[in-house]
Amino acid sequence: MTVAPALQLQLPFDAKKGFAHITTAASAPHVLVVNPTVPAKTIQEFIAHAKANPGKLNYGSGGNGTNTHLGGELFKKEAGVSLVHIPYRGAGAVLQDLMGGQVQALVTSVPTALPHIKSGKLRALVVTSVKRSPLLPDVPSAPEAGLPKFLMDFWVGFAAPAGTPAPIVEQLNKAMVAGVNSEEGKKRLADQGLVPVGNTPAAAAQLVQEETQRWGAVVKAAGIKAE
Repeated sequence: MTVAPALQLQLPFDAKKGFAHITTAASAPHVLVVNPTVPAKTIQEFIAHAKANPGKLNYGSGGNGTNTHLGGELFKKEAGVSLVHIPYRGAGAVLQDLMGGQVQALVTSVPTALPHIKSGKLRALVVTSVKRSPLLPDVPSAPEAGLPKFLMDFWVGFAAPAGTPAPIVEQLNKAMVAGVNSEEGKKRLADQGLVPVGNTPAAAAQLVQEETQRWGAVVKAAGIKAE
């Protein structure tokens, strides 16, 4: 929804005008994880290690233009480091090689990395949120780590086709917001490492607009191409 317009000149939908946004249902921050053999216990140590070894450390991604690729490029920009991007065909493959030591780092969503962090197979250095994640209370937030602009959420939103009558959008919004904020909804989201958002249609539309502009700039600056 927000990255594709910057990656592809022709899309089968109009990202700006083709949807009536209903709500952002849930979200979770991303986390920068490294293989435990990397000689860095903190994000500051990792940045220093990367600066001392420019172009010698790799970060993996699930493929060009994915959240893991954009997260890695955003980290490089904000930390001022040089890392080599290694694209894989999907998140599963890069996780296996990260745990195997073939790549050193990965920026991925907290729900994806959490089981491997808990098992000790990966080391978490920083979460991409303003505050610490309750799922990773010992891991510093981006501002705490001195990276105030290294902010990135994995979020899930709902939208209807453009032109859907406003009363229908409002009805759907109320039902979805009630669902994600119910006890069962919160539990199901928490089980997946997500927290409820349940914002208004206007706020959901604004988020999409802001994310489109933000990630479009990252794609352009990094010269990312859809392959």
